[in-house]
Amino acid sequence: MVTDPIADFLTRIRNAQMAGHRIVEIPASNLKKRMTEILYEQGYILKYKFEENTKQGIIKIALKYDPTSKQPAIRSLERVSRPGLRQYAKPSEMKRVINGLGIAIISTSKGVLTDKQAKAQNVGGEVLCYVY
Repeated sequence: MVTDPIADFLTRIRNAQMAGHRIVEIPASNLKKRMTEILYEQGYILKYKFEENTKQGIIKIALKYDPTSKQPAIRSLERVSRPGLRQYAKPSEMKRVINGLGIAIISTSKGVLTDKQAKAQNVGGEVLCYVY
């Protein structure tokens, strides 16, 4: 049993990129599905597919690489809030990730949003991770 499913999600993507894999499979949950959609919308992954063939389901993510240098599109995936130390932020306290080049994924009362979307809707929440 995994005690921190979000950290497992990020680690699977990180490990697949370091190994040079094109596709990574991750056990599904609603939170992980929304995080995958955000990564796709922001251009960090090529495409994704949700498969509901098992009890839990599987998320298949096609990773994105630079065609010339073969470097992954995601330079860093950093877990911020963890089970032992939750990190919350108000809209006014949200830090910019790499001066606005990266994104923070935040779990708010209006769903899982990026830091820019949360600021626009003036809601705070738990800062799940930084992506750049």
